[in-house]
Amino acid sequence: QVQLVESGGGLVKTGGSLSLSCAASGHTISDYRMGWFRQAPGKEREFAGAMSQSGTTLYSESVKGRFTISRDNSKNTVTLQMNSLKPEDTAVYYCAASTSLYPTTSRGDYTSWGQGTQVTVSS
Repeated sequence: QVQLVESGGGLVKTGGSLSLSCAASGHTISDYRMGWFRQAPGKEREFAGAMSQSGTTLYSESVKGRFTISRDNSKNTVTLQMNSLKPEDTAVYYCAASTSLYPTTSRGDYTSWGQGTQVTVSS
């Protein structure tokens, strides 16, 4: 099973940008659908976006056009570039891996999770 570690969270002002990185070990990420989820205080963990094994991306409506997922197979890392950040983007962000070959936004389809990294957007 792949192990995941996120980094890059922090505090940013509204309209700013942050880049989150997810470093994988134990298995190559090219075999996985790599997803990003987020969990705001008092809310359920929700899907933000994912990249399939072939490189196809899928985003939630709330982040589409502002967030971009990329993958570097040589470094075994996945990046979530977040632009035009809003206070409602404040959450703990989690990297996750799924062996599903079909697009999925379901938490249950992702079997490996990182520990999460906090993103706070001030107004």
